[in-house]
Amino acid sequence: MRTPISRSCAPRDVRRSRGIRGLALAIALATSGVAQAATSMCTAHSPAHRVALVELYSSEGCNSCPPADRWLGQWKDGSTSNGVVPLELHVDYWNSLGWTDRFSQHRFTERQQSLTDRAGGHVIYTPEVFVSGRELRSWARPDSFDTRVQNVMSEPAQADVAIELAPRAQGTASGLDVDARFTAHATAKDTLNAYVAVYENDLTSQVRAGENNGATLHHDRVVLQWIGPVPLVAGSARIHQDVAVSSEDDKAIAHGNPPVSRFGVVAFVESASTGDVLQAADLAACR
Repeated sequence: MRTPISRSCAPRDVRRSRGIRGLALAIALATSGVAQAATSMCTAHSPAHRVALVELYSSEGCNSCPPADRWLGQWKDGSTSNGVVPLELHVDYWNSLGWTDRFSQHRFTERQQSLTDRAGGHVIYTPEVFVSGRELRSWARPDSFDTRVQNVMSEPAQADVAIELAPRAQGTASGLDVDARFTAHATAKDTLNAYVAVYENDLTSQVRAGENNGATLHHDRVVLQWIGPVPLVAGSARIHQDVAVSSEDDKAIAHGNPPVSRFGVVAFVESASTGDVLQAADLAACR
């Protein structure tokens, strides 16, 4: 049975997304290497302790979402050193109310429903926050959020995540060569899945309809591409892809394609049955 939508925060009918408007994002599996030699490479490795993957489910059609978007933006630069790895995922069930969120994807609605179902919940809504796969309704209270993050960080990591990221340029297209490796510390009884999320910062939208009509919205850490699940086999997995990225953000339209440095990658390992995120790593594109 489909998870019901909260009446106060979301429309009743969840419809399939009509696609990300204003965003072109092509994915091709990497074969023998990148099409053009990368000018630089950067790397990241998850720490010995667990870090908190913070997922904010949001929409440009929801008038209670902009404050949550700004809240998430405080970790725009992201760092596993502070224990927080943030992602902003735009759902599509607001798109029938007058404004189509160009960042929305139906898969994010499905993920929100899946996390809620696995926790025994019955309602999805926006803005909604999950920390390491568990809902946190009191995320706006600093003491509550900090306590949850500190509890996560106090636990030893149950998996390792390593990312290598190299920008590349081919003609007028920008892109990233993404290589993420995942290793579980012990053989788990449950199935573990690996994921990679490609995000972009410094996004701006001029909203012309719906609940936020007339507002200028600013977004950071917006997930544009979602890769996975890839099951860990014998305790390990690898996601290696060449990701071509281009955005039709308001500022990018005026000034050409955005620099690769506006993009980044989060990689994480999740329990298939509980939704618990065992470990995550975060890496901004090389500057």
